[in-house]
Amino acid sequence: MLAPLRHAAFRRLAAGRLVNMVGNAVAPVALAFAVLDLTGSVRDLGLVVGARSLMNVLFVLFGGVLADRVPRRLVLVGSNLLGALTQAAVAALVLTGTATIPLLLALGAANGVVSALAQPAAAAATPQTVPAELIQSANAVIRLGMNAGMIGGTALGGLLVAAVGPGWGLAVDAVTFAVAAVAFAGVRVPAARGGAARTGVVADLREGWTEFAARTWVWVVVLGFMVLNAALAGGVSVLGPAVADATIGRSAWGLVLAAQTVGMVVGGIVALRLRVRRLLLLGVVCMVAESLLLLGLALTPTLVALLAAAVAVGIAVEQFAVAWETSIAQHVPADRLARVYSYDMLGSFVAIPLGQVAVGPAAAVVGTRDTLLILAALVVLSVLGMVSSRAVRRLEASTPGA
Repeated sequence: MLAPLRHAAFRRLAAGRLVNMVGNAVAPVALAFAVLDLTGSVRDLGLVVGARSLMNVLFVLFGGVLADRVPRRLVLVGSNLLGALTQAAVAALVLTGTATIPLLLALGAANGVVSALAQPAAAAATPQTVPAELIQSANAVIRLGMNAGMIGGTALGGLLVAAVGPGWGLAVDAVTFAVAAVAFAGVRVPAARGGAARTGVVADLREGWTEFAARTWVWVVVLGFMVLNAALAGGVSVLGPAVADATIGRSAWGLVLAAQTVGMVVGGIVALRLRVRRLLLLGVVCMVAESLLLLGLALTPTLVALLAAAVAVGIAVEQFAVAWETSIAQHVPADRLARVYSYDMLGSFVAIPLGQVAVGPAAAVVGTRDTLLILAALVVLSVLGMVSSRAVRRLEASTPGA
């Protein structure tokens, strides 16, 4: 099951993504409470996190083109160095008491651009670091490492916020970007396009769109996740901290997020051993469980209930994540993989800033509890929509050893 770790490039890629996840798990907890400490406004929190998500959406297609044009190692190293600079600036502002919402908006937007450059390259690099028969195991191992990093990161974020303030959590995120850049520097794989003739950016985007649109199962799942991700982003990243502040407390909220990642680790172990033909269908069906955390926040915001819901959600989410990345890697040519990933990310993430910005005003009108219930219903409906597609139900994965 751990055969991918025999390959040096894969080990370095997995290490870099693990370190990235430690910082990325600390940052949302720290940033959320930094904004709440600054203004106490859920609307302001939605604007800050929404600005980052919006820039991520706007630049992710360019990130896909870049990752298919130049060595993915260079994209990963450069984007992480820029990420270290932006997060260090945010941390300095918060620690010195000079942070303002406009400054946090601007730096969050800059960090969103950096993330947009890195994401397609990181996703598309995995199949280049292992033989074809190890792609599913490689995806599962990377997810396990990232989830282990998230466990420590989310718990550390909650503890740092409670003990010394959110600024130190943001400083930790800046350091992890720099460490990840060092790890990615060792990921030496062939350029995806080899000696292929260069074309213009528009032509590259068109070619990526053709690959994306030609597969019904791809765009159906992406459409479903437009709804699902918007609901989760608003419910968990914006309303979640506000509910936690009024009920279980900040440190406990960090534990809830860490518990979800514990579930993801368990789910990753299951995914390592899982060999089924309809892998994507299984993953999509599992996403119904995402509604559990939203329902817990709405109906029973106690630590025990939220911990249990978070673990169940984590197990389910990991089945989809491995199934999706494996399906994409097995069915899309390597030289177009980053661009297909970028269209996937664009479609899946485009509604996130809308959900983050809109959820505050919605909660002010109908109440936090009812807003969370509506979001949970949207998650269930999005899964039903994806499963209704025959292409999603029928897609078969390669299952070595089955």
